[in-house]
Amino acid sequence: MAKIKPEDLGKISEKIKRTILLREGSYRIKIIVHMGTCGIAAGARKIMTAFLNEINNKDVKDILLTNSSCAGLCSHEPMITVELPDQPPIKYVTLTPEKVKTIFEKHILGGNIVTEYALSVGSERQL
Repeated sequence: MAKIKPEDLGKISEKIKRTILLREGSYRIKIIVHMGTCGIAAGARKIMTAFLNEINNKDVKDILLTNSSCAGLCSHEPMITVELPDQPPIKYVTLTPEKVKTIFEKHILGGNIVTEYALSVGSERQL
């Protein structure tokens, strides 16, 4: 077994801090990847991985990435819902890892909805 180096302890500490913050609800934005059987069959695992990569590459610590079951729009999978405090949720549909990068840059980091990939705002209003 390899010995732990001081820099390893720093990395472990940061990972634990981020986990604790998210468990306590200290996040700025919530990304829900819909992973019912239809979503998984359409590629939701690749979408989840793409978001994990973006979060880690940008070293963002205030995002909760989670999953849920089918949202009832199987023909639009893979799909996510983005939730920001005091704003209606946004549903992004027919996603690819490339679209994830755009959504991450423009909406998650920049605060601007990517309307060309969005299906709806809230649960009633279509874009």
